[in-house]
Amino acid sequence: MREFMDRDFLLETDTARHLYHTYAAGLPLVDYHCHIPPREICEDRRFHDLAEVWLGGGNPDGTYFGDHYKWRLMRSNGVDEAYVTGDKPGFERFEKFAQALELSIGNPMYHWCNLELRQFFGYDKPLSAKTAAEAWAFCNEKLQNDPKLTVRGIIEKANVAMIGTTDDPVDSLEWHVKLAADPAVRVKVCPSFRPDKAINISKPGFAEYIGRLAASVGAERLESTEEVCRALTARLEFFKSLGCRASDHGLDYIPFRPGTAAQADAAYQKAMRGETLTVEETEIYQTAVLLHLGRAYQRLDIAMQLHYSCARNVNARMFAKMGPDTGFDMIAQNTCGESIAAFLSALDETGECPKTILYSLNPADNAQLGTLLGCFQSADLPGKIQHGSAWWFNDTKDGMEAQMRSLASLGILGNFVGMLTDSRSFLSYARHDYFRRILCNLLGRWVENGEYPNDEQALRRIVEGVCYQNAARYFGL
Repeated sequence: MREFMDRDFLLETDTARHLYHTYAAGLPLVDYHCHIPPREICEDRRFHDLAEVWLGGGNPDGTYFGDHYKWRLMRSNGVDEAYVTGDKPGFERFEKFAQALELSIGNPMYHWCNLELRQFFGYDKPLSAKTAAEAWAFCNEKLQNDPKLTVRGIIEKANVAMIGTTDDPVDSLEWHVKLAADPAVRVKVCPSFRPDKAINISKPGFAEYIGRLAASVGAERLESTEEVCRALTARLEFFKSLGCRASDHGLDYIPFRPGTAAQADAAYQKAMRGETLTVEETEIYQTAVLLHLGRAYQRLDIAMQLHYSCARNVNARMFAKMGPDTGFDMIAQNTCGESIAAFLSALDETGECPKTILYSLNPADNAQLGTLLGCFQSADLPGKIQHGSAWWFNDTKDGMEAQMRSLASLGILGNFVGMLTDSRSFLSYARHDYFRRILCNLLGRWVENGEYPNDEQALRRIVEGVCYQNAARYFGL
């Protein structure tokens, strides 16, 4: 029987062990999509204890911050919300989490959390109800006193080359400005453009948000869809001036319903009056804005990320109490491959299709996305159109393998831009190591099964490409 999480954790063959230890383990990380706050990097925050860094909690304004993966795990163990996101003492919250984690065999959270304790703190006992007090004391002493365990120290320890934060178009990006001017910051911290609120015309708060967008470009109001597009372009160019390399769209599904400018404006005016739109009106407006942004991304060399098929905030009672992004989302069935293809085709016809990364939260869409990629690749860049890494509920061992197997079967795995954290926790960089071990194990299995030659040069190129080089090239590092 192997020891738990030993040096060769998840590496089942000699080839897998060789590829991981020789090539993958020491490479820098490109965390091109995450939700960590740039302010905390700028201020080099020091966390007081593991409850702060892992569980977060409530803000004074009634919003919540923290890792909702962990919140869901605690709720699944019947933990009262006062311990999950409330104001119970830190150790009591951490202990409740440890009790839940101990039961979570087969859940990636079990591996992630124990990897984080080992990699950042050197604590090598499995976290459980029995070890919670010891782990709490051991790790908190380091959090409070180790000069290498501030936010910047954690980033440096994880060997992160680039961080892509997620930022609203109306954001002043003041913390990105300060980071760019600070010579002590060695990691590239790049804003990513997330214009969902300007696209989701039929969702509550749209008119109020458009007012904020107008103010961000010095206008009293935005009179038309065209003016909204111009305002978004102005903000995108500002983001680009501060190193923006990617946009991000989190939509229920990707629509494609071309209409006239007059139809898009009619829908826009109706929404600004607070009236309910039809599905057709909504999609005409959304298509007009998405096409405009796609062309702008191509012109500015900004990658377009499209995330879809998530049903958000499905617990109405908890959404009313806590707001969005608090752990009450699920996989949806919004298969829209044909609409995505039509959208990319419209951009491709005029030579304005940007680099694009596609993520569906529904793993049933893997093969559809894999076949879609090959329809829009170009000589501009190998792997210009990407099937994004296993996202959210899919970034499990099985989910990562399924995504990579599908990509390998239907495209070129060697051009994949690899892993991201999509996380709100600075310790989540351990997930890159988890991914690299799974990748090397998959490759090693194929080699030792005789499905790919034991070609050192070719295997090295694939491993180093997927773990770092492809993303570095794709995002212009």
